Amino acid sequence: MNLPRIQCLFLFCATLILTVSCTDTDRNNRLTKEEKEQGWVLLFDGVSSNGWHLYNKQRTTAGWVARDGALAVDTANKTEVNDLVSDKAFKNFDLQFDWKVSKNGNSGVFINVLERPDITTAWASGPEYQLLEPSHIDNANPFKKAGTLFALDSQKNATVALPAGSWNHSRIRQVDGKVAFYLNGVLTVQEDLHSGSWQQKVAQSHFNKFPEFGKQVSGHIALQDWASGVAFRNIKIKEL
Repeated sequence: MNLPRIQCLFLFCATLILTVSCTDTDRNNRLTKEEKEQGWVLLFDGVSSNGWHLYNKQRTTAGWVARDGALAVDTANKTEVNDLVSDKAFKNFDLQFDWKVSKNGNSGVFINVLERPDITTAWASGPEYQLLEPSHIDNANPFKKAGTLFALDSQKNATVALPAGSWNHSRIRQVDGKVAFYLNGVLTVQEDLHSGSWQQKVAQSHFNKFPEFGKQVSGHIALQDWASGVAFRNIKIKEL
């Protein structure tokens, strides 16, 4: 007499777990009605690399793959190393994204990227929001932490990214050259790309060899390739 009840309870629990799991998955790479009304746009649809291309290669995304709801480096089949660049350029914006890296992983997101044949890499023009797995951190180097502006700005407020395999949430906001970085809700960088102090930092760094670095306040967004794997999801942007 109790067996059907047990079976029904089992089926109910299984259905509930599946529903919750699907609901959680469905929340990724989607915009709510409110977000759409506010002007948010997805830069990754969850199933394809539409809207992106390799730096200085307009018609390919080779080395990257849309898989399991993430835009990721295809470590198994990659034949070349290259960063992925948004088809569209942006000036004033609020960019948000989730990311995860492999153990000891190291990657980044570039903003204000110029795409020209004479500029061979995205990082030669675009400042980098650094992505680092905690085991890759160098405590002796204040610039080598997640959420920093690579090689130029250390963390304004101390925080550590979640470990390998965990999804972190980042935000980059830029208005008229004034940039703010956030890592998991913590403000990590504030910089004014028009300021004399910024120009001095660049002049005193290895970026002084690249004449276009950090001089733009608009451009493409680029995702940095990383040999052992990096993945992104929920990439959305609102132009301000």
